[in-house]
Amino acid sequence: MADFRFPDHTFIIAELSANHGGSLDVCLETVRLAAAAGADAIKLQTYTADTITLDSDSELFQIRQGTLWDGRTLHDLYAEAYTPWEWHAPIKAEADRHGLTFFSSPFDFTAVDFLNDLGAPIFKIASFEIADIPLIEYAASKGRPMIMSTGIAGLTEIEEAVAACHRQGNFDITLLKCTSAYPAEPKDANLRTIPNLAETFGCKVGLSDHTMDNAVAVAAVALGARVIEKHFIIDRAVGGPDASFSLTPDEFKSLVEQIRIAEQALGRVQYGATGQAAANRKFGRSLFIAEDTKAGEELTSANLRSVRPGDGLHTRYYRELLGRRLRTPASKGTPMSWALLE
Repeated sequence: MADFRFPDHTFIIAELSANHGGSLDVCLETVRLAAAAGADAIKLQTYTADTITLDSDSELFQIRQGTLWDGRTLHDLYAEAYTPWEWHAPIKAEADRHGLTFFSSPFDFTAVDFLNDLGAPIFKIASFEIADIPLIEYAASKGRPMIMSTGIAGLTEIEEAVAACHRQGNFDITLLKCTSAYPAEPKDANLRTIPNLAETFGCKVGLSDHTMDNAVAVAAVALGARVIEKHFIIDRAVGGPDASFSLTPDEFKSLVEQIRIAEQALGRVQYGATGQAAANRKFGRSLFIAEDTKAGEELTSANLRSVRPGDGLHTRYYRELLGRRLRTPASKGTPMSWALLE
């Protein structure tokens, strides 16, 4: 398999996640609509309820944290949300047909092996798995680029996760700022962490965004995000655990368009006018004769002024010119030039 290379533009990921309503046809349509909306990649989550948790009714396995899923057990939630592994190959084939990069988040060693054999070019470590050092080491050992969400991780845990990749000789790491709330509030995004992650760990950075406001992702790009991940659903009526904080095709298309505009606006370090702005320099200030002035007459604040447009001498010469005399008559509106002086 050819090595994966991130594009020069922001890599925008449509997260399919649990947004399939139990239908492979919905998954395939999701791929097609994500491509039409401008996504670069489609991402799955590769687990079964039994590979991610235990089938237990113990209070420890019940969700009671004020989330969308309160009142359910972890096993029950993941049994509904998982994407059957036998669907991965046809989803990947559809992604290939539409020019999308297909990859997934593995949640145990068997998922890593499965995705590796399938030819997935990237491994994504989910926020709640960033403390699973053996999983990170095993995924990193396959030599694919690693994307890791940092949602619940403190600085020490991120350091441990990055070190786990490095121990396997894997240095192609992208860390995603993530707020592990579903949905998340923009006020909790703390996007200033993004450039700090890049500086601290010397790696690519991005955002896994669970807000419903495109402004958060656009701001992240302005702060250096190279990767943006958002949940995608063809229609919220499909339902499912992630539907309420997933973007519809039109919303996702708007996100992509805004990010691409932001990329253009970021441009490069540039001083001075370019393009149309350069042509508009004509309307900048310069020195003009402000009233009809005779030969030999002295220049004063009345007959020499700084005005638009910019066809006369630079305004830096204003005080130097005051008191000088004209060699020839000059009518009002004449651009000031050295040739007019005695």
